[in-house]
Amino acid sequence: MALLPLLKKRLGMSLFLPAHGRGRALPEEFKTLLRQRAGVWDLPELAEIGGPLETEGAVGQSQRDSASAMNADHCWYGVNGATGLLQAALLAVAQPGEAVLMPRNVHKSLIQACVLGDIKPLLYNVPYQTKQGHSVPPNHAWIQKVLAELPGNRGEIKAAVLVHPTYQGYANDPTEIIATLQEQGLSVLVDEAHGSHLAAAIDPDLPPSSLHCGADLVVHSLHKSAAGLAQTAVLWHQGQRVDPERVERCLGWIQTTSPSALLLASCESALQQLASPRGRRDLANRINEARLLKSRLIQSGVPLIDTQDPLRIVLHTGSAGISGVDADEWFIKNGLIAELPEPGTLTFCLGLSKHRDLHSKLTKAWNKLKQANQNQSAQTDFEAPPLPLVASPEVKLTTAWNAPNRVVTFEQSEGEVASELACPYPPGIPLLIPGERVDHARAVWLAKQSLLWSDVLPNAIKVMKI
Repeated sequence: MALLPLLKKRLGMSLFLPAHGRGRALPEEFKTLLRQRAGVWDLPELAEIGGPLETEGAVGQSQRDSASAMNADHCWYGVNGATGLLQAALLAVAQPGEAVLMPRNVHKSLIQACVLGDIKPLLYNVPYQTKQGHSVPPNHAWIQKVLAELPGNRGEIKAAVLVHPTYQGYANDPTEIIATLQEQGLSVLVDEAHGSHLAAAIDPDLPPSSLHCGADLVVHSLHKSAAGLAQTAVLWHQGQRVDPERVERCLGWIQTTSPSALLLASCESALQQLASPRGRRDLANRINEARLLKSRLIQSGVPLIDTQDPLRIVLHTGSAGISGVDADEWFIKNGLIAELPEPGTLTFCLGLSKHRDLHSKLTKAWNKLKQANQNQSAQTDFEAPPLPLVASPEVKLTTAWNAPNRVVTFEQSEGEVASELACPYPPGIPLLIPGERVDHARAVWLAKQSLLWSDVLPNAIKVMKI
C-alpha cells in the first residue's frame, strides 16, 4: 500500500492547500466531530439530514442560514470542489449554442463545461506581466475595450465570467466591472475560488468580495481560502438575472447523488468560522502576521512579488535565474512545501494556521539556493501569449473534442485545430483550448512554453484529423 502511510507522514512545513494547514486551523467543533468513533459521521441523505438540493433537512436549513449570514439569496454546498459548482453555474447561465464571455486565464473546468453544455466561449485576453510571467486581472478600462471588440450581433452572448482573485493573489475591486457587464445584459459568474476570506470583509485594505459587489453567481472553494476540507465549496446566488431553479437543475447534473455528510458538515463549519467573531479575529491575526512576514522577508533580501492577498507569498525565483519548478524541488528537500511552482515564481500559501520560524527557514533556504546558483543570470522577460484581445474557437468545442484526432508536437501544430486542452496543472489555466486553430506565432510560443514548464506540459497536442 502506498497512500495510507503517506497520509500519516510528516511532509515538512505545509505552505500548500488546503488552507487549514493539515488540520491545525480546522474549526474546533469540526475537530470534535473527527475525534468521534471512526466513520460515525459517514451517513447517507437521511430525512433528518437531507442534501444540498433538498428543502427539508439539516443541510437545507444550514444553506439558508449561510446565505442569510452572507446577505445572499441562495447558497448551495458542493462536495465536488469549486470545479463542480463552476460547471453547474456556467450551465445555468447559458443554453446550448449560446456564448459566454470568458477571460483567457479561466480555469479549465469552465472550458470543460462548455464542451458538456455546447456553450461557445468568447475568450478575452487579460493583462500579462512579462517580468514574472503572470496574468493579472483587467481593470474597468480594459473591459470596456473588450466590450468594444465584441461582434455586432451580441444576442448570443448571455453571461460573462471573471476570475477574482487569481491563484497567486492578484486582485482589484470588481464592482465597476460587474456593473458594466450587467448593463450589457450579461449575467456575471465569478470564480472566487481563492477568495473565500475576502467575503469576511474584515479588512478595508483587502479587495472586496465579488459577492458584495453585485455578482449574480459566485463560487468559493472552502479548502483554498477558508477552513474546509478538500473538495468543499459553496455557490452563492443573488438577484433576478439567474433563475435559482435552473441552477438547482444544473447542480443535479454535475453533483453526486450521494454527497458526503462529512464534507457537507465541513462546508457548514468553514462558513460559520468565517462569520463568527472568533473566526474573524483569527483571520485578521493571520492577515496581519502575513503582512509582517512579507515585510521581514523583503528586508532580508528575499525577492517577493507584491500581490493583493497577504496570505500568498510569491517568490520571484527568476530574479536569480532559477525556475520556480526547479526551486520547488529544492525547497521540498529543505522541508518547505509550496503550492504553485511556475517557470519564474514559486507561490507559498500561508493559509489559516500559524507558521513558527518561517521567516528564518525561508530566508535560509533561499540564500542556500541562490548560493548554489550564483553563476546564473536573471531570467529574461517572459513572452506574452500572442493572442488577439477577443477571439472564439474556429470549430465548436464539442465537435473538436469528439473528433478523430492525431498527435503532433507544438512545432508541428501550425495550421492545425486542437482537439484537447494544453494546460499545465497547476495552475490549470489553458494555453490552448479545443477548436482553436494554431497560427505560426502561437505554435512557436507553445513550443517555448513546453520547455519552460519542463515535464508539466508535454510537447505534444491532439489535433483534429482532416
